[in-house]
Formats: sequence, structure tokens, C-alpha cells
Amino acid sequence: MRDAAQWLFAAAGRCAPNARIAARRYAAAAAAITAAITASLLLAAGAAAAAEVPAHVVKDPYYGDSLFYFYQARFFTSVTNLMVSQQFERMPHHADEAEVLRGGLFLSYGMHREAGEIFTRLIAKGAPPPIRDRAWFYLAKIRYQRGLFAEAEEAIGRVERGLPPDLDEERWMLMAQLLMARGDYARAAGILNVIAIGPGARLYARYNLGVALIKSGEVARGTAELDDIGQQSFASEEFRSLRDKANVALGFSALQENNAEMARSYLERVRLSGMLSNKALLGFGWAADSLKQPNKALVPWTELAQRDASDAAVLEAKLAVPYALAELGAYAQSLDKYNDAIDAFDRESAKLDESVAAIRAGKLLDGLLARNPGDEMGWFWNITDLPQMPHGAHLAAVLAQNDFQEAFKNYRDLKFLGSNLDRWESSLAVLGDMLANRRQAFTERLPRVRATELALGIDRFVARRDVLANELARVEAQVDGMALADDKERDLAVRLNRVRDLLAHSGTAPEIVAARERYRRVAGAMTWQVTREFPARLWDAKKDLKQLDASLAETRLRDTGVGQAQLEEPARFERFAARIAELDRRLHALLPRVASLTEEQRNVIQELAVAELERQKERLQVYKTTARFAVAQIYDRATLGKDPGRATQ
Repeated sequence: MRDAAQWLFAAAGRCAPNARIAARRYAAAAAAITAAITASLLLAAGAAAAAEVPAHVVKDPYYGDSLFYFYQARFFTSVTNLMVSQQFERMPHHADEAEVLRGGLFLSYGMHREAGEIFTRLIAKGAPPPIRDRAWFYLAKIRYQRGLFAEAEEAIGRVERGLPPDLDEERWMLMAQLLMARGDYARAAGILNVIAIGPGARLYARYNLGVALIKSGEVARGTAELDDIGQQSFASEEFRSLRDKANVALGFSALQENNAEMARSYLERVRLSGMLSNKALLGFGWAADSLKQPNKALVPWTELAQRDASDAAVLEAKLAVPYALAELGAYAQSLDKYNDAIDAFDRESAKLDESVAAIRAGKLLDGLLARNPGDEMGWFWNITDLPQMPHGAHLAAVLAQNDFQEAFKNYRDLKFLGSNLDRWESSLAVLGDMLANRRQAFTERLPRVRATELALGIDRFVARRDVLANELARVEAQVDGMALADDKERDLAVRLNRVRDLLAHSGTAPEIVAARERYRRVAGAMTWQVTREFPARLWDAKKDLKQLDASLAETRLRDTGVGQAQLEEPARFERFAARIAELDRRLHALLPRVASLTEEQRNVIQELAVAELERQKERLQVYKTTARFAVAQIYDRATLGKDPGRATQ
């Protein structure tokens, strides 16, 4: 019956902020790595001695485009645009910063090896200490999240002294967590003892310090540390939960030391409505039982037994209640409660079977994807809404597993990659149609364009232009103003010539002489006017000639272009067709591979979830066997009139 020992230190593992706060902190890591390291790059570029970090100006539009998507948390679009721009060398002013951003984006998808290679290359190029230390720190943080403790230790060991105070404190906390992960509690306690001074987030360091001290043998110091946390009042739910966790850990530790009174004093501090209330009620009952007070044990156990049976503590309470009744001599009631417990175990086992069937049918994964959208959220995305399942409470233990969380992120990213490849497959088909249309249009229009070019007769226009140029040169050399006269002036010149010819054969009468004088004056005025306008008209004529030359040159260029297009465009079409065909080949190679990996990952996740539920079923079977054994003992007592404990000997 004493399964309570199995709960010892169940809540006393390494402690970090609750899931929602941890998610926010991890989600900020990807943005922080770029912002922090970019500032360091700017300092290293020439302002290392300045008091303030200079304003960061984006000089390359393509780099700004990637940043735009990055700050929208569209990490996949950001990294693909960034890598395309790097391929075509479009970011000469931000080469190192672009690499840092790419490394941060790889980290956001959990690609710590690729990010490590990028950071290593940057460091080999002589990156300043702030860049180097931040890079290794965030790399270690991601590796720790993925459970790669050895790799995380290797990365954190490369950090020297380039971190700001807030990140340096996180670094020491991370080092302590890594030491605790491999069981080196003494060294972890040494680190935590330094940073566990002060309020706020340092409370987690104090909790971990208490656990590390207890597990390293310094029980008194560790207990005092946890006891101080367990007696404090906190305004936030986060820290109240941590206080409950400390008290539960202290309570079960006292139970292990056979100090039931102290265990009760610790467990009494735990809130009845908190997340750890079930464990506290179970432990409080066992403390009363250790003090030979089964009547007092019945109070918390009866309350606990009425709660949701998906919790292991509740299931154990269903056995503890009839056990306490038997200790009190109420065997008939105990027998009823044991039978009720067996029925409850059977019902819970059937519910687990239904949950297993739903998981194998894909309802868990499909529901998680449907209720937690976020295609490009990367590694810092977390589950917030549970799917509709027959018995959703069973999912708590499943989703709490780190292996499940990591595997589900891989599955989600594979699904996104598959849908992305599907979109590209459709896009390639559209591009192929566009290319076919362009090729057909080119084939149809080229003969018409060539015919139009031939009909224009560019050579005839060039010959006419040469005649005009020669004439303009003659006019300029001879200062032939009438050659540039306008229509009105030419008409007047014709009329004057007729008058001149008429007067030349009209004799010497006085009226004729007067007419000749008037003709002379009008002709002179006209000559003066034409001569005065000659320079401006000559300039306009030369300008028109230059425009004609430009038009002819453009026409010849177009004609040449048409000729080149006739030769080159088919080859260009072929190159595009070859690229589309190559991409199509790669897509058709990737699509089944991604589909296979997706299905494989789906099976892995479902089996992880099913394995957890099967473990719950096995625990139910143990409880059921225990209950049947207790029932048999009670029947033996009724039959033999002996003590139940001796009836089995």
C-alpha cells in the first residue's frame, strides 16, 4: 500500500518558470540574439569606445526585407528570403549581421548544429567577444531545451566574459541546471548558492538550490532554503505554485525521514485549489497514517478520492480510503470501497482504451494542429489549446513529456514543409504554363514584328536623313535664311518675286518707280527678318536633326534587339524550362521523402502518447490487483475469523 514512497521528490526536480512564462522567455530568445549581437557588431565596427550604441541603419533593402518578416515571427519566410539574398550577394553592408540573423533563425527551428557552424565561422573570422559569447549562450540554451545536455555544456563552456549582467546570471543558472541534469548536485549547489540571492526570478535559483543541497547530502541547509520559500506570501500565481511545490517536496522528504508531524506542517501550507493539492492531500493522509491516526487520514483521502480519476494521486486515494477504514475496523465499509475502487479502475481503464483508440485514429495530432495554428512559429512555438478528445484529462500527462513536445514540433514543421512543397508544385505548374504562353506569343509575334521592321525601311529613312544633313550644312555655310523660312514667309517671298518680275518690265513711269521703291523696302524688311531669325532656326533644325538621329539609333537598336531575340530568346526559354524541370525533379524527390518522414514522425508521436497511457493502464492494473488482494484479506477474515494480515501467511 505504501506507494507514497514513489511520490518522494516527484515534485522536487529541477524547477524552471511555468510553461507560459517559459514560452515567452524562449520566444524572446530568437529576437534577442539578433538585437543583442547586432548591437555588438556595431560596437565592434568602430564604436567600441563610445558611451552609447550608435543608431542601426539598414543600408541594404533586402536585409530590411528579411528583418520585416523576422519581427512578424514569420521565420521561415525570413530565412528563405535571407538565404536567397545571400546567394545573390545583395547585402554587402550587412554580411556578418545577416549571418547572425540566419544563425538565430536556424536556432528558432531547433537547428542547433547548423547554427553552431555559422557561429563558429563568425568567430573564426575574428568576431568580437560580445558576439561570440551571446552566440554560444543562446546555442547552449536551445540545446538544453532539446535535452542535449552534453552539447549544451560544450557550448556554455565556450562563453567567456562578454555577456551583460542579466544574461550572465542566466548563464550560471543554465550551468547549474546542466550539472543537476547529470547528477552533480554538489557543484550545482555551489553555483546556485552564488546567484540565489535576491527577489524575483532568483526564487527559482533558491528552489533549485534547496533541491540540490538535499540531494547532495546537506539536508538541513536544503530544507531550510525550501522552508523559507514555503512560508512566504506571493502575489503572482507563478510564485504561489512554486511555494506549493516547495512545501510538497518538504512534506515528502519529511515522510521519508519518518517525521510525520513535520510532514503535516509542511503539507498544510499547500493550497487546496492549487495544481499540487492532490499530492499534498495524499501525503497528508500518509502522514496521519504514520502517526497511527487512520481517522484523520480519512479526511484528506476522502476529499481526494472524489476528484478527477485521471490523476494518479486520486487513484491511489481510492485505495487509501478503504485501507484506512480497514485500519479502523470498518470492514464492511472497507469492502464496499475496495469494490468501488475496482469498478473505478475498470472504468478508468476503459476510458484510457478510448483515448488510445482516439490517438491511434489521429484525433490528437490533427486536433493539436487545428487548435494551435502557427505555420512559421519555429522552435519557440508552444501548445496552448487542447483538442477535443473523449477524455481530455488523460492528455495532461502526455503533453507534459518533453519528448512529446519536441517530437510534435518536428511533426508540425514537417507538415509545414510538406504544404510548402505542395504550393511550390502548384507554382511550378503555373510557371510552366506561363513559359509556354510566352514561347507561343514569341513565336506568333516575331514574324509580325520582323515584317513591320522591314516595311518601315530603316535604310530609306537613313538616306533621307543624310540628304537633310547635307542640306542643313549647305544652309549653314551659305547663311541661306530663306531655306529655313516658315510657310508664311515663303508665300510672301513668292508674291514678292512675282511683283519684282512684273515691275521689271513696266517702264519708268513715276507710279512704277514709286512701286519699285515700295517693293525694295518690303523685300529688305523681309530679308532683315529672315536673317534675324536664322540663328535660332538653324539651332532648332540641328536639334531636330539630333532627335532624328536618336530616333534612328533607337530604331536600329530595336531592330538589332529583335534580331538578337530571334536568336537568343529560344535559348532563354530553354534555360527557364530546364530550371523548372530541375526544380520539379527535386520537388518530386522531396515530396515523398517529407511525406514519409511526416508519417513516421506521426507514428512516433502517437506511440509516445500511447506508451504514456499504457503506463497509466499498468498502474491501474497494479492498483486493481492491490484492491483485489485487500478484498481477499477481508473475506479471509470473515471466513477464518482471523486478522487479515495473518490470513495470507
